[in-house]
Amino acid sequence: MEPDSPQPNPSQADPQPQDSQRLDSQPLDSQGLDSQAGDLQQTDPSQPGLDFSARQEAGSLAASAEQAGFMAATLDELRRVVWPSRQQLFSESVAVILMVGLSAAAIAAIDRFYGWAATQVFR
Repeated sequence: MEPDSPQPNPSQADPQPQDSQRLDSQPLDSQGLDSQAGDLQQTDPSQPGLDFSARQEAGSLAASAEQAGFMAATLDELRRVVWPSRQQLFSESVAVILMVGLSAAAIAAIDRFYGWAATQVFR
């Protein structure tokens, strides 16, 4: 170790709470449920003070905001697209159809040849 590097001080408190520590003072039972005042609400130690329904609502709000941002970014990208003209679209579509047809014909010819060769060898 270098002598200039700072050494961790064991007397300083760890800023991250351990699994057994809780930031709020409500006790949990063995299933991680809040059992105070007879009201059973599931809690998450990573988000103290928020019950399950509040976290679910916050999550759905964040998800809808994320979806809105995604939709806005998608529409922005679609505005930037350079769309082909009718003539370019037609000519490229014809080229693709011709190449697929030629490829299918070549594969069929090779298949027939190997089929014929197999019948000649294995009569």
